[in-house]
Amino acid sequence: MDSRSSCVVVTGFGPFRQHLVNSSWEAVKELSKLGLGSDMDVELQTLQLQVDYREVKQRVARIWKDLQPQFVVHVGVDPTAKAIFLEQCSKNRGYRDADIRGFRPKCGMCLPDGPEVIASEVSMKAVSRRAAVQGVEVAFSRDAGRYVCDYAYYLSLHHGNGCAALIHVPPLSPRLPASLLGKALQVLIQEMLEEIEKRRAQNQKLSLCSSSRGEPTGGLLH
Repeated sequence: MDSRSSCVVVTGFGPFRQHLVNSSWEAVKELSKLGLGSDMDVELQTLQLQVDYREVKQRVARIWKDLQPQFVVHVGVDPTAKAIFLEQCSKNRGYRDADIRGFRPKCGMCLPDGPEVIASEVSMKAVSRRAAVQGVEVAFSRDAGRYVCDYAYYLSLHHGNGCAALIHVPPLSPRLPASLLGKALQVLIQEMLEEIEKRRAQNQKLSLCSSSRGEPTGGLLH
């Protein structure tokens, strides 16, 4: 897709509050068994993050520095959700709920000099419309909730220049077992990677057209 590695990193979260079994990590473990499909020329790496702001800040930075992934997907649990939500953007402020160690970010911020909002390069609305996941509804959202999963998302969007996603899954239930959520992740991430590929191909075509007309490629097309 670009000069980055062919690695795609998918993270889930460990236990917190009453969620001794976090459905996000259970879904990611199922995804690691399934892979992203034989037709996807990418290496899948899955990692568990703790619900800990300071650890997340360090580990997200290391993911981008050490692995140089083409795309990172964070998966979190929404305790009240009945559907899977694809989060379009993340906000810099408002992180006031304590993590599992009782810590809150200073001034409730991710990055003191960061933009108020960072959006994913992926159109989550388009993905939610196209992705067909049997057994569970998929929707898109513009409010990721301002907790540790949203915090991780903001940091990944910052480090990865928008090449990241946050997927909120519901708690596990007989109707929504980990196997179904893992399959849903596979389908959704495939769609996201195709969306990125499509948009980059369009941008490259626009740049070529601009060059052929003798216009600077870094002009109004950015």
